[in-house]
Parts: sequence; structure tokens; C-alpha cells
Amino acid sequence: MKRKKTHLLVLGGGPGGYTAAFYAADRGLEVTLVDDLPRLGGVCMNHGCIPSKALLQTTAYLEAMDKLKDRGIHFDKPRLNLRDLNEWKDQVVVKLGRGLESLAKSRSVKVVRGRGTFEDVNLLRVEQEEGQQYYEFEQAIIATGSRPALPGPMDIGNPRVLTSREALEVESVPERMLVVGGGYIGLELGTVYARLGSEVTVVEATAGLLPGVDRDLVRPLGKAMESIFNEVRLETSVEHLSTSGEQVEAAFSKDDSSDSGLFDRVLVAIGRQPNTAALGLEDAGVGTDGKGFIKVDEQGRTGNGQVWAIGDCCRNPMLAHKAAKEARVAVRSILGERASAADFRVPAIVFTDPAVAWAGLTEAEAAEQDIRFETASFSWKASGRALSHGRTDGLTKLVVDPESKRLLGVGVCGYGAAELIAEGTLALEMGASVRDLAELIHPHPTLSETYQEAAEQFYGTATHQVARKADQP
Repeated sequence: MKRKKTHLLVLGGGPGGYTAAFYAADRGLEVTLVDDLPRLGGVCMNHGCIPSKALLQTTAYLEAMDKLKDRGIHFDKPRLNLRDLNEWKDQVVVKLGRGLESLAKSRSVKVVRGRGTFEDVNLLRVEQEEGQQYYEFEQAIIATGSRPALPGPMDIGNPRVLTSREALEVESVPERMLVVGGGYIGLELGTVYARLGSEVTVVEATAGLLPGVDRDLVRPLGKAMESIFNEVRLETSVEHLSTSGEQVEAAFSKDDSSDSGLFDRVLVAIGRQPNTAALGLEDAGVGTDGKGFIKVDEQGRTGNGQVWAIGDCCRNPMLAHKAAKEARVAVRSILGERASAADFRVPAIVFTDPAVAWAGLTEAEAAEQDIRFETASFSWKASGRALSHGRTDGLTKLVVDPESKRLLGVGVCGYGAAELIAEGTLALEMGASVRDLAELIHPHPTLSETYQEAAEQFYGTATHQVARKADQP
């Protein structure tokens, strides 16, 4: 058995994997990157966040055209060409993929196509069309990502039942669509199909959309979703799906009642699970927990001192930017430098309309952890910039330590929240106080001013909102 040797082997070519490979190469390591997809970028770029955001942004123009009627701008009814839409979305992915291939080549990262399986603590077998290759490594980083969860009662072998991957290929616009799950994937893709013309019903088992997200931030979104979706059913479970002619029948239950409905397509969006099965982890001396996540320490090191794991395959939250940060931590650890993933403030974004974004502790998390806190918020109804956008359905919220006045968490719901959250994340990472936000000069008129106003609201001196009575600065 002929073995090829490499200093660092990276298994998985998504945002975590290629970031690790590129960074390690920049730091002088010899790197081999193994991936079983035809393009680098992983699920995120090929079948997830990039194509979904492309569709969300494009279909947002349809909604914007309709809203401009109130401003005296009228359009004829737009014509939809799904072939052109899919081709444009695919071009975005292809362009990014070519860029990654070029970056790998320029860094002398060896990219190997095939499915990798560990055969020993320092040996990976790669299945390729031309046969098997074996790679002996000094260090390895596992970055195999995750896949959509599809529980048994919904896995009925009907192509009309979709996961997020199939839903991104918009082959047709179903008249009636069911979205199972009111989390970020269900709401984002449900929004795409609703804008294209589907009557979308969203079913969520818990008492509210986006379970775990701050309720103050979700409230404006909930109102918007009620208008864009045909129906939002909370505290409702889908017991099972079944084929009914050319449709899918869904059986619902809520409390002691039950009913059913017929749909042309069903999107199952109830979460994701780590891609750790059939990797030969036991042979590599790498352990997993009861949910299939690889066990790692703060540096990403597994039970095998030569192997690290990063991204979706080892812990939540399942976010590309978190995986990329963990990639750098792992490489620094391999190089013998001090690094830790323990204290990250990881921003999270739901690209709905309005968008929801947050970083640090939410109010609920602080309460659960018995951490003392105070909050301050600013409604966008008093923002001149939000009014000019016609988007006053927003809120900026701060969670603050009452003793030190340091920020514990930030949250934004509204138009452009995905871009605004970066300032709050930086403030958290820098250990900023609410006074720092209040004193920072924000340009006018911008949505970023809502951070300043929320901070001033904490002290009772908000300019454009009747402030609470609080300690004056």
C-alpha cells in the first residue's frame, strides 16, 4: 500500500476547511485538502448560504417593486423566468468556486477529490474514481460540515418532500407549499417561495418563530411573516406525511386536536446534523457525543492529539464564520501558539425581511445563566433613515451588565440588520461599555445611529425617544 505523506491534511472543503488550509499554507505548512464535492466551498457555498442569499436578494426586488407604489413609482407586473433565475444563482456559485480553486493553487495547497475515511490515527484513505489513495499525515483537521435532518415520518421517498438542498433548485413554483420548521432555514426559503407566488404555510412546534432568539427581536419579524405567508401555525406538530396523488398530505396535531392539509411541495427544515458517520473516527481515536458531534477541547483538539475538528461537525452554532474562526484557532494550536475558541462572540443572522441579527448574550440566556442584566432598546419608528427606507419595523437592543455597564449582548431586527450587527460584535469583543456606544459619533442619517440612541436610552437621555428614568451620566 503506497502512502503519500503530508504535514497537514484537511478533510472537508467548506468555509472551515478551506480557511484552515489557506491559513496553514500562509503560515508555511505543507497542506493537502480532501473534499468529495466537485467545487470547493462546501455545503455553504454550493448548497446553502450563498445560493439561498442570492435567491433572497433577487426575490426581494419583487417585493420592493410592489411597495414603491406608495411613493408614486409603478411597474408593470414582472415576468418570472425560472431558468434564468437558476442560471444566475448558479453563476454566483461557480464564480466563487473558481476563486477558491485559484486561491488554493496560488498557495500550493494540494486539492484531492474523493471521499476520505480514517484507517488509523494518522492515515486517511481517499476513494476516487481512479481508485484508492492513502495519505499519511502529521496533523489533520476535520471540517466535514453538516447535512439537513430528515426524520423517518417525513422521509417518505417522495420527490415533492424537499430539504433545503433541493429547495434551492427552483424547478417550479408550487401553488401550495408547507414549511415544516419556523427556524432560520424555513423562514428564509419560505420567504423565497412566497415572493415567487406560492401560498406558504409554516408550521412550528414551539410557541414562537425562531426558537431561542430574543422575543423582542422576533416580534417585528413575526408580524411581517404573518403578512407574507398564507398561514403561520405555532405549537403545531407534523405527525407524518403521506403521498396523495400528485400532492403530499400532512397530518397536524395541536394540543388535543388534529387535522390535515394537501400541499404541492413540503420543505422539511427542522435542523441539521453533523457529517461524522462513516468517517472511520473510531480508527482515528476520535470520539463523538450522543448526537454525533466530534468531542473537542477549546483549541479544537480531539482525543487524538494529531487530529483537530472545527465547524458544524463538532459543535453549535452551525455557522460558516464560526467555522472559519475555529480554523485559525486550530492552525495556531498546531503551530504551538496560544489560541482558544472559548470566548468568541459569534454573530448570528436570519436573512428574512426584516432581518434578525444578534451577538453575545440574549436576555433569555442571561436569565437562564443567573447573570444580572439590564436592557435598553430603540424603536426604529423614531429613526429618520428607517423612515426614508419605509422600514420603521425595526428594533435595536442592548443587554448590559448593571455594575460595570459593559455590553453583554446586542441585537438588531430590521432592514440591514445583517450589516449592522458587525458594530455590536466589535463592541462586545473590545469589552465596550454602553457609554462607549453612546459617546461614539454615528453618522447621520444612518441606521447605525440606532445603536447610539439605544445606548442613550439606557442612561435616560435618548434624543429621539422618550427615555426611561435612569441614572444620569
